[in-house]
Order: sequence, then structure tokens, then C-alpha cells
Amino acid sequence: MTALPPDLGSALRALAGRRPLLVSSDYDGVLARLRDDPSDAVPEAGVAQVLARLAAVDGVTVALVSGRGVADLQSTSGLSGPFRWVGSHGAEFDGPLTGELAGRRDDLAERLAPLVAGTEGARLEVKPASVAVHVRQVADRVAAASLLADARSRADSSLTLKPGKDVLELAVTDADKGSALRRLADELGAVATLYLGDDLTDEDAFRALGADDVTVKIGDGETAARHRVPDTAGAVALLEFLADLLA
Repeated sequence: MTALPPDLGSALRALAGRRPLLVSSDYDGVLARLRDDPSDAVPEAGVAQVLARLAAVDGVTVALVSGRGVADLQSTSGLSGPFRWVGSHGAEFDGPLTGELAGRRDDLAERLAPLVAGTEGARLEVKPASVAVHVRQVADRVAAASLLADARSRADSSLTLKPGKDVLELAVTDADKGSALRRLADELGAVATLYLGDDLTDEDAFRALGADDVTVKIGDGETAARHRVPDTAGAVALLEFLADLLA
């Protein structure tokens, strides 16, 4: 098992004694490796088992908080269990978007489609609450940066920009992972929350949580999280360590 930093181990030991406890995580880049094709992002070995162990503990709720739509997250991950599912960066919390917002999303996709089609390797993804421009597979990195800049320039004030790793997401709501996580924690009456994330949109969650919570950045980069592990293997090891403590 990947060794955890001593300060993180101490924080998890303190967390394990608190109830109700919310154990929450992003999916892509945390529980699954980032893939060129997002549909290939299957969970890392051991993820399904450790999430099931955590969810089986009395007073513990496991939540998956993703930029993906909930249906896409459930289908791609193949995960099932008594989990809470928060999709579209928090926009999918109590159900799908209304028809009006879906219409705005579709109009946005129509406007961006010709722009994306003009850059080889770029991909347009239509999500329940947003449209995402992906450039991970664009070989010409200057063209990739130019495409993201062009997409950004076409956003009006009604849209919320969510930049990420080789992607710009344009959302038709102002929901974010931080507000969604606080809402869920309040609903559960959670006295402490663990959150794992790897991308820029996870910083909203890191900043939203308090001093008694444990926030963990997966991978490199500047972050508001208090702790860090290097990769998805470290994320799985962290969850297994916590599951052992709770057992």
C-alpha cells in the first residue's frame, strides 16, 4: 500500500472518530485515471470495494461529486451502492435541469460546434448542465490554447466558466462543487467531511470546507487543500487506510 504523509495519517485518525461523517470524492483523476476518451475512465483497482466498505459503516455517507452528469458517472464508473451522487459540478443535486436551462445548453452547443470542428483532435461534450471543449487530444498545443481562448471569448455573462486540465466547461448555472458539498453536509448533519479532488473545479470544494474537515489534492499543482497525495494509487490507499480505521 502507498505510504501516506504522517500529517495526513494523523488527520484521518482524528476524522475517523467523528459522526455523522461525509466521505466524498471527485471521480476522474482521483478514483479513475484521466483518459483521452472519458468513456474509458474505469475505476482503479480496489475502488468499488473500499467505497462499499466505507458506506457500510454506521454514520458514514459516501458521495461522488463530479463534473460529469450523474447518468454518465454511474454508467462509466459502473459503481453502485448506497452512495450520494452529485453531478454537473453540483447542478445535478436533486434531479435533472429544467427545460429552460437545457435549452440554453443546447443553444450554446450549437454555437460552439463549428469552432471545435475547426481544430483537429478537439471534442465538444454536451453535459446535463454545461458544454465542455476538450483539447487533450489536440497535437498542436498552440491551436489547443487558441481554441480554449476563443471558446472563452464567446461566453456571455449568463455562463459560468469552469477551466480544467485541457478543457473549458461553460455551464448554464452557477453551481459549484463547494456549494453542493456544503449543502449535502448540512442535509446530513455531518460534523466532518473528507474531500478528495485533483482539478481546478475541486478548489471550490477545498475552499468551502472548514478547519475540522480534511481536504486532499491528488497530484501536482497549487491548491487550497491541506493535504496531498501524488496519484490515484495514493487516493485509493488513503480510502483504504480510513476504511481500516473505521472498521
